[in-house]
Amino acid sequence: MKLKQLEGLLGGLTQFSDPKVELEQYATGPHIASRMLYTAENSFDDIAGKVVADFGCGCGTLAVASALLDAEHVAGIDIDLQSLELAQENATDLELDIDLIQCDIKNLNLKGLLVDTVVMNPPFGTKRKGADMEFLSMGLKVASQAVYSLHKTSTREYIKKAALRNCNAISAEVLCELRYDLPRTYRFHKQKELDIAVDLWRFVPQARDERES
Repeated sequence: MKLKQLEGLLGGLTQFSDPKVELEQYATGPHIASRMLYTAENSFDDIAGKVVADFGCGCGTLAVASALLDAEHVAGIDIDLQSLELAQENATDLELDIDLIQCDIKNLNLKGLLVDTVVMNPPFGTKRKGADMEFLSMGLKVASQAVYSLHKTSTREYIKKAALRNCNAISAEVLCELRYDLPRTYRFHKQKELDIAVDLWRFVPQARDERES
């Protein structure tokens, strides 16, 4: 599938109508989502034929993108039931089979499902400090191949140190810097839209046998 076609399909997805501020629910726009997954597949072969998990899937944008790029199995995980209902609606509209799981990421148990690749747009940690690192830490425990994640560019040095030192990543690489065009979502937002610089990261976890030894 071509990048423009992927972006077009993601642009037609239903997004949050009443996002929850405490969960930092911001839709992952089609421009960023399409480039994130297209890069994962075309530069690293991390999507097609793989088991992919979307952490904090929200309305399912990254999960849908993974399925459109021929992932063998896709799981979308979110704590919020309304988000999962939206994700199911989006998957059904595109006739995609996505396994949706309601769960707090801290308590995740995939019951034997071996995940190759984790994709996520985690909370930035502005409402609950450390939320972004909880997602990253669990992603590196679950994935056998790679974790793709978006984090504010302003936190780049911190993310790299924490991933390598505390989360057992063997490599942490910024693939590109993107502009997160954030429309006014909550009442406390002063501007009509906000342009945030974010990094697209690729983290490689330790081999499973090294983690278990």
